[in-house]
Amino acid sequence: MSIERIETKRRMSRIVKHNGTIYLCGQVCADATQDITHQTQTMLDKVDTLLEQAGSDRKHILSATIYLKTMDDFAAMNAVWDNWVPEGYAPARACVTANMAREALLVEISVIAAEKAL
Repeated sequence: MSIERIETKRRMSRIVKHNGTIYLCGQVCADATQDITHQTQTMLDKVDTLLEQAGSDRKHILSATIYLKTMDDFAAMNAVWDNWVPEGYAPARACVTANMAREALLVEISVIAAEKAL
């Protein structure tokens, strides 16, 4: 059973693959000066890019954990999420409030996905 680590740094790997399962490190927005809608969309765009790089896509997400700075943003984040997840392919999901690594961050996501069948 091999473990493949992609874009590994001292603290983490951006992608880890093991036995057909893909683990993405936490993803945040491209521009933390923007509102929750923009932060959520650009965060999910990063997830798309990493999933493609790892040989997967949105339809193969098994689990997602979403961290919000405040639940006041829950509805706005969900509006973006609901448009992003393909109908019929919603993963297991949790959404919690959390202290963020940087003050301006409003949302972060951690994703586990399956590799697409070759």
